[in-house]
Amino acid sequence: MIRWLSSVSGSFSVTATCTLLSCAILLPRVGITPQPVRIAQAADPIERSRVARPVPVVERKIAGVPIRLVTIDLTDPQTFINIGLANEAIRANSARSTRGDEAFESLVKRHRAAITASGTFFSMDEQKRVMGNMVAAGRFLKYSPWENYGTTLGLKRGNQLEMVTARTEGKPKWERHWFSLTAGPRLLKQGRISIRPRQEGFSDPSVMGVATRSAIGFPKSANRLYLVTFHKPITLQKEAEIMRAIGAHEAMNLDGGTSVALAAGNRVLQSAGRDLTNVITVYDTKFPAPEALKRSWQTFQQDDQVALRFNPASP
Repeated sequence: MIRWLSSVSGSFSVTATCTLLSCAILLPRVGITPQPVRIAQAADPIERSRVARPVPVVERKIAGVPIRLVTIDLTDPQTFINIGLANEAIRANSARSTRGDEAFESLVKRHRAAITASGTFFSMDEQKRVMGNMVAAGRFLKYSPWENYGTTLGLKRGNQLEMVTARTEGKPKWERHWFSLTAGPRLLKQGRISIRPRQEGFSDPSVMGVATRSAIGFPKSANRLYLVTFHKPITLQKEAEIMRAIGAHEAMNLDGGTSVALAAGNRVLQSAGRDLTNVITVYDTKFPAPEALKRSWQTFQQDDQVALRFNPASP
């Protein structure tokens, strides 16, 4: 039996039963049956414009809390979002395999992105398992059919964003995501503060405590993403209030505590207090995306494309 923990004190703990080929998450019984709900997503495809601009990073103070706000314009023809893994791994750490973790500064240098930021949770044991399913460039970096906790941000064909909380809205259709990251708990749902960590499978009672945090969300128009790092310990409630204040309609919490890190280009704005297993990378006109990433986006726009999974029998 394996206990998973986030770097935020008391932010996440679950128990897992693992075999060589899979890891089944055993979450607390919540007694909630998912009901048909309206998933937060863009109603129509978001077209890319012809104007390319660098991704901005703005320092602000809201309600006495200093933040850095990264606005990712999904209509920009040169802006692409991706996930970087430690030590040049081709798949995320799991029960079957691991490539460990890596210093944030090393990840920044290797990925050469306009923005590099800390991503989702991972276990504190030697395996350093990344939590939740993960899709980047239209292919699974980690997949398990048993994943049913947390909240998922997904980017689908046509630049359509969606945010899905699995245990109350049903599992996301990860195979329809070109980019997908699971973290949590959710902060905003349809413009309203919605913080229910236990319903999502976050079982530690101190999850509602005070910590250094990061978050990601999008406005009602769903044509851009807001990636935010908070530079003062705050509660989830305060985090949600600030995300709403900057214009987010949907938002979720990311890994926090000593994991919080942010770099703009080669300049590290906030260094992580520990090595990381995964980072969010954003490319723009000044720091262009790899050609393979651009091609994968173009290919994924075809009607019959779905995210590619690893062969379960492969090493």
